[in-house]
This record gives sequence, structure tokens and C-alpha cells, in this order.
Amino acid sequence: MIKISEDVKKQLLKLAEDKNIYLEGNILKIINASEDVELQEYIKNARQKDDTMREKRLEITKKVQSQNVELLEWKTKNEKINGQLKEALEKAEKSEHQALKLKEEAEKSKDSALSDLDILQRRTQNQLIESIVKVSLWVISGIGVITTVMFAITLFKGIENKIVESMWSNMFGILLTNSFSIIGTIMGVKYAASNGGSTKNKKCNCKCHE
Repeated sequence: MIKISEDVKKQLLKLAEDKNIYLEGNILKIINASEDVELQEYIKNARQKDDTMREKRLEITKKVQSQNVELLEWKTKNEKINGQLKEALEKAEKSEHQALKLKEEAEKSKDSALSDLDILQRRTQNQLIESIVKVSLWVISGIGVITTVMFAITLFKGIENKIVESMWSNMFGILLTNSFSIIGTIMGVKYAASNGGSTKNKKCNCKCHE
């Protein structure tokens, strides 16, 4: 046990009275105050004050621990929400990327289809023009050959036939005129086809058709 001197006792009592400051902790258990009533009262008050402070500190500790648990739970929930939000944003960006990719593929397919259609139309027009030219040439050649043969027969036999002569000369004039007419028609069709194709391409390149 520790025995407190009179001077130390007076200082402790004065400090307690003036500033309400007491000794704390286990030192109160080893002070010998069996023969001093004032010191016993001081130790009693100091222990009560120490117990009160211990209870307050314990309460504060429990409160802090409870708040720490709540903060930890809040942090866990917040991290979970942030993870879900990040995942949602990544899915949205992925969906947007896929939509843009599908749009580009659709535009490429559209351009390819238009190009194939234009090629098919040109091929069909060329085949039609080729067929018309062949038939026209065959008709013109046939009529020319027949008229020439008839004129040759009349010349060979020495028969004067003004009708055949005029028919032969007129026929060649008609064939020459029709040839230029057919050529002009074919050139006009080709020009219209090429002009129509370029106009179609211009329309396809307009922003309003995107």
C-alpha cells in the first residue's frame, strides 16, 4: 500500500476542489487511507468519478464500434451499387457499340444491294440494246439482201424495171437513215441510263437519306 503525505493530500484535495480533477485507475486501490477520513472521502469520490468516466468511455467505444459497423455496411453497399452501375454502363456502351456496328453493316448491305441493282439494270439494258441492235441489223440486212438480189436479177436478165431500181435506191437511203436513227436511239438510252445512275448515286449520298 502507498501512504500519502500530508502535503500531497492537501494538493490532491485542492486540485479536486478547484478544478474537479481526481486520480484515476488502479492507483486508487493501493493508497492507504485507513486513518484519514478526508482521504477516504477523496478516494471514494475519485472511484465514483473514475467509474462514471469508465462507463462513458465504454459507451463512447460501443457507439464508435456501432458507427464503424454501419460505415462498413454502407461502404459494402456503396461498392456493390458502384459495381452494378459500372456494369450497367459497360452494358450500355456495349449495346451502343453493337447498334452502331449493325447500322454500319446495314448501310454497307444497302450500298451493296444498290450497287448490285444498278449493275443488274445496266446489264439488262445492255442485253436489251444488244438484242434490239441484232434484230434491227438482221432485218436491215435481210431487206438489203433481198432488194439487192432482186435488182441484180433485173440487171442480169436485162429487164428494165424502174420500180425495182427506185426501190433499191430508196431502200438503201431508208436503211442508212434507220441505221443513224437506231444508233442515236441506242446512244440516248445509254446516256439516260448513265445519267439516271449518277442521279441515283447522288440521292443515296444525300444526308437526308442517311
